Amino acid sequence: MKSPKETSLDRKLLEAAHGEALRAAELLIADDEIQALHEYANVVSIRRLNFNDHGPVHMRKVALNALRMLDLLKEAGVETSLEADGAGSLDDSRVAVLTAAFLHDVGMSIGRQNHEMNSAILAAPIIDRLLGTLYPGETARRTAIKCLALEGIEGHMATMRIHSIEAGLILVADGCDMEKGRSRIPMMLSVEPRVGDIHQYSAAAISKVTLGPGERRPIRIDVSMDESVGFFQVEEVLLQKINVSPVKPMIELLAAVTGQAPRRYLG
Repeated sequence: MKSPKETSLDRKLLEAAHGEALRAAELLIADDEIQALHEYANVVSIRRLNFNDHGPVHMRKVALNALRMLDLLKEAGVETSLEADGAGSLDDSRVAVLTAAFLHDVGMSIGRQNHEMNSAILAAPIIDRLLGTLYPGETARRTAIKCLALEGIEGHMATMRIHSIEAGLILVADGCDMEKGRSRIPMMLSVEPRVGDIHQYSAAAISKVTLGPGERRPIRIDVSMDESVGFFQVEEVLLQKINVSPVKPMIELLAAVTGQAPRRYLG
């Protein structure tokens, strides 16, 4: 059974999706296999490994972040890679981004090591099933969207060089999900310090991440935090992902402790 938070995020996803991506969102949200993978990914991540949330709430938040940034690029007149290559439309890019975001961490259901590659392995047949429903008889279109989605999934940890705008959005959208709610459950379950706790405590310091239009670039990311330990999350997680993303030239990044002047990292 879905939590109230998941249900709320589902509503937001359906409101944020457009065109074919709306149909894709409906299919992704209703898919029992995806939901089972999301939930078990959190069992492994939180209970077995003592990591942050990598389950249904996280993957929905990443999907929302990615769609929001894609819309900001559209408003600024930036073409997606599918559009620039003449291989697909903006709607196709939306479907690829949404699908990649919604499935990028399902490999955590196996374990942390190489989870991005395991995510791609688990996601591939699901993507085939989804796109077969959305685009029957359109082999070339399905192939382009699938390959782009898999690039986003495999590239979200910055362990593999990526080249598309769409995959670059997944990297950044993943890094942006670092508000304190993501670390709440593992911190409640953990009573002894363990390797990786710095990620939990730094994430716990982040009060809000806001995505909006920039002053000089299409996307502005504002990170607000209660304590300076949150800068670890910004500098060692989010900024590292942005630095290897093809979307980097389009991003402004600012971070601040409440009541203090912000640090400008990009833009």
